[in-house]
Amino acid sequence: MHVARERQHNPRPVTRRSLLGGAAAAGAVTLTGTAAGPAAAAGSRTVDVAIVGGGLAGLTAARDLVAGGKTVAVLEARDRVGGRVVNLPLPGGGFTEGGGEFIGPTQDRIKALADSLGVATFPTYNTGKNLLYKDGTRTPYATDGILGSVPPIDAAGLANAAIVQASLDDMAKQIPLDAPWTAPKAAEWDKQTFESWLNANAIVPSAKFLLDVACTSVFSAQPRELSLLFVLFYIAAAGNESNVGSLERLTDTANGAQESRFVGGSQQVPVKLAATLGDRVVLSAPVRSIRQSGGTYLVTADGITVTAKKVVVAVPPPLAARISYEPLLPAARDQLSQRLPMGSIGKAIAVYDSPFWRADGLNGQVVSDSGVVRSTFDNSPPDTSYGALMGFIEADEMRAYDAASTDEVRAAVLKDYANYFGDKAKSPTAFVLQRWDNEGFSRGGPVAYAPPGVLTEYGASLRKPVGGIHWAGTETSTHWNGFMDGAVRSGERVAKEVLAEL
Repeated sequence: MHVARERQHNPRPVTRRSLLGGAAAAGAVTLTGTAAGPAAAAGSRTVDVAIVGGGLAGLTAARDLVAGGKTVAVLEARDRVGGRVVNLPLPGGGFTEGGGEFIGPTQDRIKALADSLGVATFPTYNTGKNLLYKDGTRTPYATDGILGSVPPIDAAGLANAAIVQASLDDMAKQIPLDAPWTAPKAAEWDKQTFESWLNANAIVPSAKFLLDVACTSVFSAQPRELSLLFVLFYIAAAGNESNVGSLERLTDTANGAQESRFVGGSQQVPVKLAATLGDRVVLSAPVRSIRQSGGTYLVTADGITVTAKKVVVAVPPPLAARISYEPLLPAARDQLSQRLPMGSIGKAIAVYDSPFWRADGLNGQVVSDSGVVRSTFDNSPPDTSYGALMGFIEADEMRAYDAASTDEVRAAVLKDYANYFGDKAKSPTAFVLQRWDNEGFSRGGPVAYAPPGVLTEYGASLRKPVGGIHWAGTETSTHWNGFMDGAVRSGERVAKEVLAEL
């Protein structure tokens, strides 16, 4: 993702106010105030399907509905498309990824979509040693040995962690992906937190540490917050129709969910997809109400009103709940939305003249038991014209810094980076921070998760249409829930539902 390489794909800079890049490169409309422009110029429309949300789910649904001969309007609250996928501008030009960025094996639908739009992938930098930072000690370790990417903790911890991982994978195999609440032990698993299960099974402290880090890295939530049933479903969903999910695929780089990145940045995918839809996409149009009137729906957003036969709501459940519905949604659906909170996550990217850590034989990936950033990746471009360290700020650590100034977060993050990579990390040429908790149209990420008791009591309402209102978004996916692939799959699924009814 070199600046020059970025400019090759984005003839004009990608900024959060003007998403010119992918659309211009595609030779199609630009997603600014002229084509898919602000709602103020849009007035009212009558279409077959109104789609709430211009992320990957909503845009994919729109693509398939248009291909099926239907008219659509996509109403996006932000002044950009992509939802939890965004390219953030760097001060010197170019960009870095502030949201979802990685894809890996079995994530077939996002890959197929990217391929169809001409967005290529390249391997996440994974050459050299990982770092374990534990109890103030920095330990480099190879990832190509018998233990793979497992950090070098004590032998008892490794043995215990292996048993725990195998147990989780075995339990996950018992989860029906389309209805985890019907699993034979669903009631037993859903009444306990992931932490209570770990406390009974990860009995060696170092093993518990590894599982805790895996949990916060995957969910941006603490083990105490998550239903065990939800965790098992999430593991089961980390695969496709012919490959069962596994915890290892969720957490690994090589052969795992973090294996590859997109040339030009992940937001190239929704930008180019939106460009194919032209002025069907309306930006800066947060939906306020969905009202049924006879056989149609009136969808009211800022500056535009859409009359439609069907509605697709393709935003996270907590945000879908903030829309006013008339008639009221069934109580079970509303109660479900009330009980699915977003994880707490931020990304901190420090930019340097070069990826200096590589000269020390390091790949930029860290697992830590302390600090505000406890896992990192090398986010440098393929041609190494600059170096970039990306760190996840997650769960308790993110919440502790939600109200802090950017300077305060920067100081804390660079202190961690210096602990991991040495004094050179103290002086980046640029620092970019994305706090999803403070994003008005996300309020967290990467996914809305289920605490104990939610799936067994309310899960059946997750995808069940309410009259002509259908539900999409990565949280509704049966494969790669919480990932870009899950979002695309949900859009494909909901389009088929709606086409069958129209």
